[in-house]
Amino acid sequence: MGKNNYQNDELTFKVAAGSDWWFHAKGIPGSHVIVKARGEQHLPDRLFEEAGGLAAYYSKGRDSDKVEIDYIERKNIKRVTGGAPGFVIYHTNYSLVASPSCDLEELD
Repeated sequence: MGKNNYQNDELTFKVAAGSDWWFHAKGIPGSHVIVKARGEQHLPDRLFEEAGGLAAYYSKGRDSDKVEIDYIERKNIKRVTGGAPGFVIYHTNYSLVASPSCDLEELD
């Protein structure tokens, strides 16, 4: 998870692979959260919910009950030409509503 624009940029474009999942609070500043797919076609729903909770928690929406989160495969994220580090554009994303949380459970 990136904690500033430079870390978000590095995480999204250098650490994440094309099939990994990218999460971000919709329309508000916040951290990019990456879920490593590790070649898996189907990931547990709980993983998406927890990643959404992290993206909400590490955003300006942290004090809200619910935050809308966009998520999309990393291969569909593009840098903004001439934009600041960490600024991205994307289309055909999915959305979920998450409660800000940094509590994670270990997956079996």
